[in-house]
Amino acid sequence: MGKKIFWALVIVFAFSIAGYAIVQYGVLKASNAGLVAFKLQKPDFELTPWVYVLYVHIVTAIFALIIGPFQILMKPTNVRKRRHRRLGYVYVISITVSGIVSVYLSLFATGGRIAGLGFLLLDVLWVGTTLTSMRKIRAKDIQAHKAWMFRSYSLTFAAVTLRLWLAPLVLIFGDFEAGYRVVAWVCWIPNLLVIEAVIRKKGLR
Repeated sequence: MGKKIFWALVIVFAFSIAGYAIVQYGVLKASNAGLVAFKLQKPDFELTPWVYVLYVHIVTAIFALIIGPFQILMKPTNVRKRRHRRLGYVYVISITVSGIVSVYLSLFATGGRIAGLGFLLLDVLWVGTTLTSMRKIRAKDIQAHKAWMFRSYSLTFAAVTLRLWLAPLVLIFGDFEAGYRVVAWVCWIPNLLVIEAVIRKKGLR
């Protein structure tokens, strides 16, 4: 697959999931979303404040999901460097906030402790790779900055791969909760493995 086609697909998927989230949680009722509807079947589940924390996570994650590809693909010119820096701060802040509130969400993850641990590790690595990328560019290590930004966005893209994996896994296991336990890990580990191969191929430190 050519580089242009690959990034075109990444952008299409990113915008598609962002659009879905905006419509589902911003236009329609959150209670009609598949995950929320499943949780509401549990008699001991409290919708608030969980749903408000979910909204914070969704809004900030959408910013990161949309900004990421353009940050990676942006060609360095004087004007674009300033834009890149500003968008970079929005990206970092969005992921930091989203990652922190996601720790709370992982405590109530569908699928129990196994799924919760998968999402918790994702949150830690997500914030960690992003902050490391920022630290590397402040040290003027551009190659390392790019490598860590690739890792960061591969974890941001878990928002997309989670939805791509979920339906097949639910069909395989015949149960939504069982599928969700697996998708909590599958949505990000393959992403990270693939991007590590890309980093090595590019020869980035």
